[in-house]
Amino acid sequence: MGRGERAKGLSKSCILLIVIAGMERFAFKGVASNLVTYLTDVVKMSNSSAAKTVNSWCGFTSMLPLLVAPLADSCWDRYSTILASSFLYVVGLVAVTSTALTWAWSPPSTPGSSSFLFWSLCLISLGQGAYNPSLQAFGADQLDGTDELLPCGKDDEKSDKKRQFFQWWYFGVCSGSLLGVTLMSYIQDTFGWVIGFAIPTVAMVTSIAFFSCGSRIYVYKPDEELDCKPFHAIIHAIKVTLSKLSKSKITLPDDNTEVVELELQEKPLCHDQLVNNKSLDENPKSGTYLLANSKIVLRLLPIWTMLLMFAVIFQQPATFFTKQGMAMKRNIGRDFKIPPATLQSAITLSIILLMPLYDKIFIPITQMVTRNDKGISVMQRMGIGMFLSIIAMIIAAIVETKRLEISRKMLTQDSETMHLSIFWLLPQYILLGISDIFTVVGMQEFFYNEVPVRMRTMGFALYTSVFGVGSFLSAILISVLEVLTSSEGRQNWFSDDMRKARLDKYYWLVALASAVSLLLYLILCRCYKSRKDHENNDCK
Repeated sequence: MGRGERAKGLSKSCILLIVIAGMERFAFKGVASNLVTYLTDVVKMSNSSAAKTVNSWCGFTSMLPLLVAPLADSCWDRYSTILASSFLYVVGLVAVTSTALTWAWSPPSTPGSSSFLFWSLCLISLGQGAYNPSLQAFGADQLDGTDELLPCGKDDEKSDKKRQFFQWWYFGVCSGSLLGVTLMSYIQDTFGWVIGFAIPTVAMVTSIAFFSCGSRIYVYKPDEELDCKPFHAIIHAIKVTLSKLSKSKITLPDDNTEVVELELQEKPLCHDQLVNNKSLDENPKSGTYLLANSKIVLRLLPIWTMLLMFAVIFQQPATFFTKQGMAMKRNIGRDFKIPPATLQSAITLSIILLMPLYDKIFIPITQMVTRNDKGISVMQRMGIGMFLSIIAMIIAAIVETKRLEISRKMLTQDSETMHLSIFWLLPQYILLGISDIFTVVGMQEFFYNEVPVRMRTMGFALYTSVFGVGSFLSAILISVLEVLTSSEGRQNWFSDDMRKARLDKYYWLVALASAVSLLLYLILCRCYKSRKDHENNDCK
């Protein structure tokens, strides 16, 4: 299709991949959102052990893309990676469903019987680790192949199209998550875990069928550099580094026919140098490919680190927010009880309802205030979301304090369920949803734009790894606090008896740590120069 005939909106292939991403989120959230309840009620874990298990599993799942993405970028094509990883994904879901079926007849009695569940969850992690970043990068490839822009040029139309893609992608992901959280939590609590895990498995198989059917309309980016030798490139990058330390010039290729030397200059050339940089950017065989790209990743590390506390907050709805809801009044009428995990749908529902208002209302207002065509920058967008997440944790701490005050007045009752309605948790869920609109979408766009074209899958892996490390950090924080607060025979903050647990103190601690992280983030933002700024400086 010619450029003049191209529709202003997203292409059919983009829309199909957004639907497929939503189906994958439905499958994953259908398992993950209520997993802490499954571990406490069926596997008979304690609250803290179940929370640490869920956090560790989510962390492992989110960290795996960092290992898989370099291979997907340099040696595999994304289409094949998606198909292969989706097979592992389905095998893991089938295995989890089989454990639920087995335990429906005979509950787990030994640690070995539950180990199969954890290996099944690891299979899901392995499949998703390659599936998600490859699918999103493949979706971004559908933007009519306009990624390779001149470094010194400006293309507002393409920037708007990128922003539109990322927002609709997250809209599709949140729609799938909403269905997974609300529908599957209700089915699991009402009809049992077997059908509750079987439905996500069927949904994932259906999404693979949709993906295969769309193979004719996809845009496949030609890549002549897939036939690479990663270990050879690593050895050669080490040689280049040693050469740089010994003298003031860098010999790039080891090709016998062409030898190019770049003398170190005080002021770099624009046109010729950018041509050479482009060849390095796209050629994994180049000696400085891994070295240069490693520097880019290291440059992003401070910003990446400051986002970790946001990821810690991101873990709370699936763990302690859910357990908090179980100790509150959940009745609607006489017979129906709200499954606590369904309140996570308030996050995704607020995203779905409010995200269209971001472009329609928020951006025009910020354009008038800042007198900037884009309204706010990507880094400002992430900072606003981090601030809102801190407010959400403060509200969570206040609500939990109120719940504990009521529980102390009802110590004579045997039930842990209080008269405080579960709907008092809605403000913290909704605020987290609004913060996601700013920070999560901003993170996707930030890491996508700040890595070279050849590392786009790695860019999405950096984004998901924030939540992976944040999950592990949350699990470590729980373990440390559990030890520190249980000394001298006292009940720790995460006691199974919700009348004696002190989740309010934990929420205040997380809010304080996040506030410090936000302050450091604001300082870093003043010093940070984007990849585009560096390229523009090279052309001056």
